[in-house]
Amino acid sequence: MINVTQLGYAGVNVVELDALEHVLGKVCGAEVRRDDNRLYARVDERHHRMAFYAADRMSLAYMGLEVESLDALRAAEDELRRKGLEVTRATAAEREERAVLDMIHLKGPDDIRIELYFGALVEKQPFKPGRAISGFVTGDLGLGHVVLASSDREAATRFYTEHFSFRLSDYIFWDEAEATFLHCNPRHHTLALMNPCFGMVPGQFNHLMLQVGSLDDVGRAYDMVHQMKIPMVMTLGRHTNDQMTSFYIRTESGFAIEYGYGGVEVDDRDWDVKVFNAPGLWGHTLAA
Repeated sequence: MINVTQLGYAGVNVVELDALEHVLGKVCGAEVRRDDNRLYARVDERHHRMAFYAADRMSLAYMGLEVESLDALRAAEDELRRKGLEVTRATAAEREERAVLDMIHLKGPDDIRIELYFGALVEKQPFKPGRAISGFVTGDLGLGHVVLASSDREAATRFYTEHFSFRLSDYIFWDEAEATFLHCNPRHHTLALMNPCFGMVPGQFNHLMLQVGSLDDVGRAYDMVHQMKIPMVMTLGRHTNDQMTSFYIRTESGFAIEYGYGGVEVDDRDWDVKVFNAPGLWGHTLAA
């Protein structure tokens, strides 16, 4: 099994960059850099954690999963090939664009591009947030989490837990939704897999979560969203399973950004897997 330490970065194809640049920088507090067809978002000392590309339709372009060393990356490549999976070595241009030392990639369930890498570039210049915030919770916990709709949620869960070191956190089953939450470090979940419910289609990218270091960061962003009349998917609330206090911004491209504080962390030595029948303890109502 390949030991994945974190979700290091994510790339998303989007249909609109201008509004996204404003939301990421002025509301969320990321440091954004933009060229004509691409936007980088930085949230810590690394070169970037998120990249967004102008495209005809929205999709998750790739997710970057970190391994602990170059030797581990080479061993992962050998293991995946032995299992009969098609693995491709990154080109020099891809390594430069991702700002990593080395990288391989393969197709996961629903053709999601999975990139395994080592050696994320640390910038010499300090992180400059887009607005005054306490900072983002990253480090060994990684970027945050992504949520995907799966054509076969159980098969996708087996793929990530059998090939990689993802472990089960818990489940939430409510209304027509079935969601499985997976962790690879103490962050409650790095990856969540859902059935194609609420109008989603298999392989659809639902949302990306960014965690900040203060509840006040969330509250001030929530005020800004109301003042600027930025659309929301869900109002402020607290989740049942990871107990994150958060709200969801609706981007013009169609995916959501969850912006939250205070998620619980998993200790595998005594973690109890639970099944919840609702996503929220309070709040998190669907926005009109």
